[in-house]
Amino acid sequence: MLKCGIVGLPNVGKSTLFNALTTSDNAQSANYPFCTIEPNVGVVNVPDERLYVLQPMVKTDNVVPAAIQFVDIAGLVKGASKGEGLGNQFLANIRECDAIIQVVRCFDDPNTIHVAGRIDPVDDIETINTELALADIQTLENRLKKITKTAKSGDKEAVLENSIIERIMPYLEQGHFINVPELFDEEEQKIVKSFFLLMTKPVIYCANVSENDLLTGNDYVEKVKEYADKQGTKTVVISAQIESELVSLGKEEAKTYLQDLGVETSGIDKMIKSAYDLLGLQTYITAGEKEVKAWTIKKGTKAPQAAGVIHTDFEKGFIKAEVVSYEDFVNSGGWVQAREKGLARLEGKDYIVQDGDIMVFRFNN
Repeated sequence: MLKCGIVGLPNVGKSTLFNALTTSDNAQSANYPFCTIEPNVGVVNVPDERLYVLQPMVKTDNVVPAAIQFVDIAGLVKGASKGEGLGNQFLANIRECDAIIQVVRCFDDPNTIHVAGRIDPVDDIETINTELALADIQTLENRLKKITKTAKSGDKEAVLENSIIERIMPYLEQGHFINVPELFDEEEQKIVKSFFLLMTKPVIYCANVSENDLLTGNDYVEKVKEYADKQGTKTVVISAQIESELVSLGKEEAKTYLQDLGVETSGIDKMIKSAYDLLGLQTYITAGEKEVKAWTIKKGTKAPQAAGVIHTDFEKGFIKAEVVSYEDFVNSGGWVQAREKGLARLEGKDYIVQDGDIMVFRFNN
């Protein structure tokens, strides 16, 4: 399951957004209800209308969307890496996340005091990034203490670790995120991954605006976008206020409300889509009388590894995959018709699964 950690300074709308996320219609699904796995952790369904188009075609009562886990990192303030505030208590949780969603205040409100006494989204971002980097520096310094003697003795693994840490440190000292695939080869990447560094995580900047600025944006948003572009990452404009209001509405009411605002989809949906895009993820589907279910895989995944997401035995004993594209399946009217038209094909071990593929796996027990 994809995990995203939500970070931000106090009074930027982070808690409002997290509460909207974890009490939304997506989170109230019978298959993946919001549940408090531990404090400040929630599970939300990934919106995918395709599943509900397929449901009557295969005559099932069960639809199981993919899910995404959100971890709310509370109280992250300047000095958190040294024990200030509450944020350091949750840094261990975010180390296991796949991506970081950084909520940035891009609205004026005299009734909501900013922790720094002024609205400056880029300064907010740099404050958070500095704390994450400082926490990583501490992690690596602790690691160096353990391997220094071994590295001096010529141990190859320790020497390699030491070299990698020396290359990472300058980035952290400048508060920069680290593009691991660009800087390290495959062997080195495994070592970097073992450090569980915060600054190696992909990041999305979530510009939280007032309702009035949702369509047009504002100068604050432009500054965030400019900063994000330099880092090669994404910015999602969202109004936590509107998202919290959507929670109390039914599905159709919420859709109408968004249309009245001139918005096609909710900010939460955009944020989830951005997280998938950022991490290079896509979905394939299994569809039958038992259920319609979405499975999350990396883009470029081959059929046996996609099967392994369901069960490791499927990958080990993989023979073939029967595949129909979503469009062909829907246009045909189901499995029987797709097979009759020759649109269902058998693919082998080298087949690269495409987004929306509907699949049945054949394997040896």
